[in-house]
Amino acid sequence: MTVRLRRMTPADLPAVTALERDLFPDDPWPERMFTSELSARRDDRFYLVADDDGQIAGYAGLLAPPEDRPGGQADVLTMAVAQPRWGQGIGSLLLEALLTEAGRRSCSDVFLEVRVDNLRAQQLYERYGFTKVGFRRGYYQPSGTDAIVMRRTAPPGAYGRGAGVRREPTAGGAGVRPRRHPGATK
Repeated sequence: MTVRLRRMTPADLPAVTALERDLFPDDPWPERMFTSELSARRDDRFYLVADDDGQIAGYAGLLAPPEDRPGGQADVLTMAVAQPRWGQGIGSLLLEALLTEAGRRSCSDVFLEVRVDNLRAQQLYERYGFTKVGFRRGYYQPSGTDAIVMRRTAPPGAYGRGAGVRREPTAGGAGVRPRRHPGATK
């Protein structure tokens, strides 16, 4: 696998939104939402793409306190992997990078929402220490699909070492989908 993770740029948005529409036809984020998320003054956002020789194999985003005001909680906003790439560990790579960034920003908890019908994603998150803490009826719109809220608490002493992220050699949990819409309240 030649995938490398890098920061998402506006040039990636056509590929990202095409992948978004392919994976989530009932409730995709529009390109303007990604554009807003990548805006220059959004230092509380962290978006990555999994780049495989110029092809976008996946993407992920995190909401966390700005680097100059660390602490508190982080939220996984979105995460997806191209279906032909499921089972190759790309979802794990993306999730590890988000958890590492949350740890770098000294976030004690990381939250996410995941579709109730996405067992593959739920299993990936559980392998990384997330537990189910809530339920949101009709969260994904316009489909009205329910969401499970999950939380991961950083292990003691994790800051500066990737928030205790562990590498799962057989992860294969690509194709995941937490869906935290920006601006949503807890």
